[in-house]
Amino acid sequence: MRLNALVARLDDELSADKFSDYCPNGLQVQGRDEVHKIVSGVTASEALIDAAIAANADAILVHHGYFWKGEAAQVVGMKRRRLAKLLAHDISLITYHLPLDAHPTLGNNAQLARRLGLLRECSLYDDPRQVGDVGRLESPMSAEAFAERIAHVLQRKPLHIAGGPALIQRVAWCTGGAQGFIEQAASHGVDAYISGEISEPTVHVARECGLHYFAAGHHATERYGVQALGEWCAENLGLNHEFIDCDSPA
Repeated sequence: MRLNALVARLDDELSADKFSDYCPNGLQVQGRDEVHKIVSGVTASEALIDAAIAANADAILVHHGYFWKGEAAQVVGMKRRRLAKLLAHDISLITYHLPLDAHPTLGNNAQLARRLGLLRECSLYDDPRQVGDVGRLESPMSAEAFAERIAHVLQRKPLHIAGGPALIQRVAWCTGGAQGFIEQAASHGVDAYISGEISEPTVHVARECGLHYFAAGHHATERYGVQALGEWCAENLGLNHEFIDCDSPA
């Protein structure tokens, strides 16, 4: 498949042009014109690039790419090494950040909900350019049992801040570094909020607003969207796809 056709299909599927993001979405580094195999991963680390080179990939598809707002512009050190390997091996880097968080079926939030048994009811925000969801568990469960479910599904024990009722049913969630959305989650009257990371204020907000908070890992909560997108490319575009998980404890 031609690279420009692949990127156009992905841009369209993810409605990339509708998002004001912290980084450019779509093609970030141009490689060879023909794409037969893509490797997907959470972050475009040097380890993922090395694995993609070993796998003879033509393109790398990630959630966390490069050129973030506020990032130093100089191509030195780590940035130079990463870019040099991509360019030397003629491998494209394709990145989708907020568009991949928000996609209703392939997105990080949708994929996390499917795995945790969360039934979506509405968006966390009225603004469609914001991400996050509100829903419920099919049946109420204790906070301890829900923490065990998260740990089993994500293979990572969450940090649980207990502040809510004995049983959890209504839940809000937003993957990655969305701990700052906890007050918005509380405004929906949920019993619990799930995200990837935690900050010092998150603890107090959870306790004082009366909800449980589960910090389930930035990487752990966001490994599924890009994997689903890669599988979509295989099923709909006939590309060879391999997901490579370069684990991160964060």
